[in-house]
Amino acid sequence: MNNEFKPAENLIRQKISHIYNNQHEPNVQTEIKELQETTQKSKHQKFLNNLVHNQKDIVTIQTEWHNYYIHLSDNEKKQVWNEFYASNRNLKRPAGIDSFELNMTRQKNAIIGQNNFTNQSTKRSLTKNIHHKLSAGGKLTLKHHLESLLFGLGLAFLAIFIFMFGFFNEVLITPFIQPSSNQLAIPIIIGSSNQIASSTNEVIIPKINVQIPVNYSISTTNEGTIENFLEDGVVHYPTTVDPGQFGNAAFFGHSSNNIFNPGKYKFAFVLLHDLVPGDTFYLTYNRTLYVYKVISTKIVSPSDVSVLGPVLGQQATATLITCDPPGTSLNRLVVVGEQISPNISSNTQPSVIQNPITQTTHLPGNGPTLWDRFINSSIGKTILSILGIIIIIYIFRKISKNKTS
Repeated sequence: MNNEFKPAENLIRQKISHIYNNQHEPNVQTEIKELQETTQKSKHQKFLNNLVHNQKDIVTIQTEWHNYYIHLSDNEKKQVWNEFYASNRNLKRPAGIDSFELNMTRQKNAIIGQNNFTNQSTKRSLTKNIHHKLSAGGKLTLKHHLESLLFGLGLAFLAIFIFMFGFFNEVLITPFIQPSSNQLAIPIIIGSSNQIASSTNEVIIPKINVQIPVNYSISTTNEGTIENFLEDGVVHYPTTVDPGQFGNAAFFGHSSNNIFNPGKYKFAFVLLHDLVPGDTFYLTYNRTLYVYKVISTKIVSPSDVSVLGPVLGQQATATLITCDPPGTSLNRLVVVGEQISPNISSNTQPSVIQNPITQTTHLPGNGPTLWDRFINSSIGKTILSILGIIIIIYIFRKISKNKTS
């Protein structure tokens, strides 16, 4: 029974219990006489019959019968009295019991009916209010259409933003990235003698706050291998000369990569496009500081490997290369600097003369995006296959439905 009907039920129980409890229990001697005349006995009569046949005195029987009676439930007490009055028809039930029970039953039914009516009215009212809110009473205005449109556009924008940030954030966050928070102030040193520098091989570009380690240990031109090493800094391209040698030394660095990809130097050269002719950058190599002045900047296609070869009219140069626009691998930004310190007269010829142009067909770029990694993974392929099957099934169901209609 519902909780709202409990008060009425409890009230009825209390009133009936009060009436029967005030009467104590049926007279035990009358009950004993009744037992002798009854063939089919109830459990209460059986209990009293056991007391009688145990040869107990009337006081003991009265006491045990009383203890038994007071522990009965209200319904069982009522059953005892009904048996009592049924066997003693000259006795009358206490005045008011029948009418009281009838009145209380009527009151209870009235309360239940009122609650049912109230609940139904409340449900109808809530349904009507909700329907009115959703349909504006059947009169949708321009305001309602605009609200629906803005809500839909808002959800679409949120979904697109989450998708774009998750898979293509290297493009979205590029404008807000600074490669380093350290402001460098290394003076230009021009002289004929080599200058002592840090034992760490680095590329230093004060104008854009770059001071990043350079890896000279790579011996392969495999693009995938180079992309992996770019996660740990700038990479010296193995088929080009080293600083301090005649020729062109080429260096690759990331402009922007997905922030969920590994590595600390995803944005090493993100501001390389800020360099213009006349700016300077530095290379520390074998404890020597090499200074270069920018002489040209240009954007080339990934297949233009000529930028790795010697620079026309220059004896010793360093070329910094990164992807352009940042976050993509569409093109390459190439910044060329001529060596201005130490004097190139101290430079040496490379021990092994190589032609980088004949050994390379493609300039390394950014590593795979999160999207590329996803669709090329087993999980990604499985999910895309399932989506494809679902779309095909949906299209066929749509076509079949249209034909039947």
